Amino acid sequence: MDEFNHRKPLSLRRRGIYLLPNLFTTGALFAGFYAIVQAMNNKFEYAAVAIFIAMVLDGLDGRVARLTHTQSEFGAEYDSLSDMVSFGVAPSLVVYEWALKGLGKWGWFAAFIYCAATALRLARFNTNIDVVDKRYFQGLPSPAAAALIAGFVWVMHDYEFSGESVSWYAAALAVFAGLSMVSNLPFYSFKDFNMRKSVPFLVIFLVAIFLLFVSSYPPGVLFGLFMCYSLSGYVMWVWRKRHPPSPIA
Repeated sequence: MDEFNHRKPLSLRRRGIYLLPNLFTTGALFAGFYAIVQAMNNKFEYAAVAIFIAMVLDGLDGRVARLTHTQSEFGAEYDSLSDMVSFGVAPSLVVYEWALKGLGKWGWFAAFIYCAATALRLARFNTNIDVVDKRYFQGLPSPAAAALIAGFVWVMHDYEFSGESVSWYAAALAVFAGLSMVSNLPFYSFKDFNMRKSVPFLVIFLVAIFLLFVSSYPPGVLFGLFMCYSLSGYVMWVWRKRHPPSPIA
């Protein structure tokens, strides 16, 4: 499910199957499946990169559907099922095969918490899409949680840490990501940005600098970015507790 983009209510979606947006969804599903296969082959760097590719493709399908006016109920349901594989099953199996297998029941228990939390997160998003504040997600979005897990695997693998040496850290991260997904914490959705409006030249320059920054060391930068985003909901919750909105007179 394209959780970084607002989808139309079920009553407004047209029935039918449209090729273009569903090609992106199928690509995201394939990337998630590929991540699972590579984890089974002990190629964890490829598995982590595949999850990030799935996240990019998942972010495109909703935008393409809206730009081409090809939203459909089929596409929305297909998107959600694809998300469960790419951002639920794939990350949990990748981190289990890489680091949690040696922990016995605690390992698969941590992986299952993440996987089950993803399913609950997606189901809640589908049912609450018309009643929540569109500026914020209720709980950590599943693509961000998957990126957090994949980023950790990727950066640890790049530094040549074995999964067994950081198994408890991986378990704690999986549980943290799972609990964050089913929490009520607010996470900024970035839906205020309108891609169709003109922007100052400085914005384009800053985007180019950002891409250059990411390309300098993708594993560490991406993991750091998504770790900061996953903590932002807790920071915002504390801020709201300490600075409650003034009552309307």
